[in-house]
Amino acid sequence: MPDAAAPASPSARTRVNRYRWLAHYDRQTIYAILDAMPVAHVGYVHDGNPIVTPTLQWREGDRVYWHGAAHGRMMKATHDAEVCLTVSILDGLVLARAAYNFNINHRSVMVFGRPEAVTDPAEKTRLLKRFVDGYVPGQWERLRPVTDQEIKATAILSLPLTEASAKLRAGPPEDGDEDYAFPVWAGVLPIRLAVGAPEPDPRNLPDVEMPASLTAFSIG
Repeated sequence: MPDAAAPASPSARTRVNRYRWLAHYDRQTIYAILDAMPVAHVGYVHDGNPIVTPTLQWREGDRVYWHGAAHGRMMKATHDAEVCLTVSILDGLVLARAAYNFNINHRSVMVFGRPEAVTDPAEKTRLLKRFVDGYVPGQWERLRPVTDQEIKATAILSLPLTEASAKLRAGPPEDGDEDYAFPVWAGVLPIRLAVGAPEPDPRNLPDVEMPASLTAFSIG
């Protein structure tokens, strides 16, 4: 396990060139963003066409995992092929005095590499348990037991975080010195993801109780 606080040397494709002062290469920053946002987008090439597939990701140690249908397009196209996985969190709209300087406050991660498939059924089961319990602790044991066919139908891919970079922006607009005297409102419109109150399935059995840990879930 690498030192989470130590910056890694970026590769040619993870090195941030535009707004390079926003770049972070240390594991601690990358881990925090991945852990805060479960939604990821995986970019790859299928039959010569670029495809980006949204999915759910989770991190364990220095690897990021995601799942999908075992016979789905993404699983076939990414076999022994390069992919780019991204995770983004929008924190605010940055309204500057000039349209050229409009921006967003955000946190994002890009990970490059060749995905590795998890093929051992026991390991797939363990990782899926980690995935479910990552949302609601202890939920896996409450559920109807998973079947062998469901494990077979589910594919899990992972990437090491050896080629990963993060970008973070926070704070007010950055205008040219001459524009600060221009009479227009400038500032930040904060954006936050909110988790609402749980909504029970109307077909719940009358004697089942909602897991208390569900109310502790947060995102972003």
